[in-house]
Amino acid sequence: MVKETKFYDILGVKPGCSQDDLKKAYRKLALKYHPDKNPNEGERFKQISQAYEVLSDPEKKRIYDQGGEQALKEGGGGGGFSSPMDLFDMFFGGGGARGRRRERRGKDVVHQLSVTLEELYKGAVRKLALQKNVICDKCEGRGGKRGSVEPCPTCQGQGMQVQIQQLRPGMIQQIQTVCSECRGQGERINPKDRCKQCQGKKVVRDRKILEVNIDKGMVDGQKIIFNGEGDQEPELEAGDIIIVLDERQHPVFKRSGNDLILRPEILLVEALCGFQKVIKTLDDRQLVITSLPGEVIKHGEVKCIMNEGMPQYKNPFEAGRLIVQFLVTFPDSLPPEVIPSLEQALPPRPEIMISDQAEEVTLLPFDPEQEARRRSQKNAYDDDDEMGGSGQRVQCATT
Repeated sequence: MVKETKFYDILGVKPGCSQDDLKKAYRKLALKYHPDKNPNEGERFKQISQAYEVLSDPEKKRIYDQGGEQALKEGGGGGGFSSPMDLFDMFFGGGGARGRRRERRGKDVVHQLSVTLEELYKGAVRKLALQKNVICDKCEGRGGKRGSVEPCPTCQGQGMQVQIQQLRPGMIQQIQTVCSECRGQGERINPKDRCKQCQGKKVVRDRKILEVNIDKGMVDGQKIIFNGEGDQEPELEAGDIIIVLDERQHPVFKRSGNDLILRPEILLVEALCGFQKVIKTLDDRQLVITSLPGEVIKHGEVKCIMNEGMPQYKNPFEAGRLIVQFLVTFPDSLPPEVIPSLEQALPPRPEIMISDQAEEVTLLPFDPEQEARRRSQKNAYDDDDEMGGSGQRVQCATT
């Protein structure tokens, strides 16, 4: 049991979840609520990053599970949190410490690419159209004519202004804001000298088509990096474009590492008397599986086919297993006339001794959903009774 579940709820996971589930939840939420994509969700992005930082660290997670967020604040978990952007960069390979070492480098751009299990099995090439900033070729990234760019006189080229407000006598407050004149650029260009193509912004939007090579055996969450293909800025090295693969759920197969799991339904007659079935693979081949008559297949029984699972990444000629778990479908009822024949064919029933004191009862169908509705209605009635009971104790005053 954990003391509180706030961080688990933020990530949408349950206590006791695996590290893989935790990473997958953080990855999807961080991409969805990143300030570049949702500028108004900065606080939520911060909460997501803090929750992942705690739950991904075994020691911090242990302290949080035992004492909650208060235990972390009291020093049990190591004080403050890392920068949400640093955590995002380290998780997606976008920099972190590397980004701090190379301060003259632009931001990386992260995109999530939805892929099918078939594409991860066979390999594929996907074309991805992106919009990105490129240096304006007309003004060569200057924003205007040569010599027309000058330091902003309002902020002295700093890009920021400091405003002083007096709260009360003897108490003042300094507020740092982006310069309204140059909008944080630290320089200005006379409107008549601005580049007509980029309007003085030094960059223009350009459409870029990337060919994303999905290799056989790649996994959900794997990153494909295009070095130097990110947004361009004057005097900065372009960042990277990072493609994060997001595997879509398959209707038939489920992946587990290099293994594939298949859960086919078979009839009771097939389970007892044998069968042949055709399995269509993810690369459209057909595999025939056989169960011989007399070889009984139990409900939930698991068998496997070697080398028919997922190909190994960077070693596609080696593959995992195809794991087959049989689900036996039983008939709702049987004709009475066939019962004697079945009894002769099947192993005999065990003999049961019933005492004279035993009571005979009736088995009734049980519907879990109906039972849940019944309990919900009962709780609602109980709440009404409690409210009614308190009301009955209030009597009108009489004269």
